[in-house]
Amino acid sequence: MRCPYCQKAETKVVDTTHDTRGGVRRRRECESCGQRFSTYERPILNTPLIIKRDGTREEFDRDKLIRGIRISCAKTTVTASEIDEMVNDIESYLQQAGRQEVSSRVIGDRVIERLKNLNLIAYIRYAIVYLQLTDLHAIRNEIDQLLEGE
Repeated sequence: MRCPYCQKAETKVVDTTHDTRGGVRRRRECESCGQRFSTYERPILNTPLIIKRDGTREEFDRDKLIRGIRISCAKTTVTASEIDEMVNDIESYLQQAGRQEVSSRVIGDRVIERLKNLNLIAYIRYAIVYLQLTDLHAIRNEIDQLLEGE
């Protein structure tokens, strides 16, 4: 592991902890400059190809999903750990499905469902893009449905 400060390859592991999802967090120290940093390792399991709306296929991109959800959750009470948990659950679901290809709709539906229960403002923000709510009447109808459900 290269030191992010001096780029030397000589580092030693100071501490190791395991999480419940099989990941390993290692605290490292550079033997050259003495700086400490952490690394996180998690197993890479196969995820299916994602079939987009336009029919193209791409690899599942965990970081892309996190970015999209974070944009929807900006300036809300949704925490980073709640977003990580949501993405972990979705990724785990995709891996356990055992399919080679999955529609992007499956991912979007799971995100929408979770956001609806987590934070309604984040839900509306995500729904505007995901459900392609292109005018104010469509957005208002979605909000009205939410208000009727309360």
